Amino acid sequence: MELTVTGLSVARGGIPVLEGLDFTLRAGEALILRGPNGVGKTTVLRTLAGLQPPLAGTIGLEREAMAYAGHADGIKTTLTVRENLHFWAEVFGTRRIDPALSAFDLTGLADRVAGALSAGQKRRLGLARMVVTGRPVWVLDEPTVSLDVAAVALFAQAVRSHLANGGMALMATHIDLGLAEARMLDLGPYRAKAPAHDDFDGSFL
Repeated sequence: MELTVTGLSVARGGIPVLEGLDFTLRAGEALILRGPNGVGKTTVLRTLAGLQPPLAGTIGLEREAMAYAGHADGIKTTLTVRENLHFWAEVFGTRRIDPALSAFDLTGLADRVAGALSAGQKRRLGLARMVVTGRPVWVLDEPTVSLDVAAVALFAQAVRSHLANGGMALMATHIDLGLAEARMLDLGPYRAKAPAHDDFDGSFL
């Protein structure tokens, strides 16, 4: 299995931001998108995850193979940590949640209502959801927001385990995760060209 992206162009608010993006991601590989704020990292990830259509190009893998985690944690605050993961396990047709609890050090918090968690704990729960999806491609937008150093290490280890099991990870992050095996892709060279303006003054010459 591999994710092949060819000639991808994406827009934000109807305005093209990136064009001609090409890359391939294979089983066991991680790709980190880099670039300044506003370059289009989130837009690319949302497009790949099927949350918005591309302007052009092809995405050579079904969206059902991908699990997306954006800025929102995607948790239900009235449910416990365990109940949240059971909910997602049922949605994605998986069964075991213990590996997810363990991977993000949530076992001791399993019976706590999610609404009572700290921001960092909520983020860990939101990321643990990726483990229970059972999907091979993790698409992650700034996954380390609200995480302390120890939690970032947990996340990096979870990604490493996912890759070791033949999974793939595509993410946008400014944090060095210590994943030496991850490739970097600078989106700067793919910025969409500004549309040409009509020569208004010239039309009067």
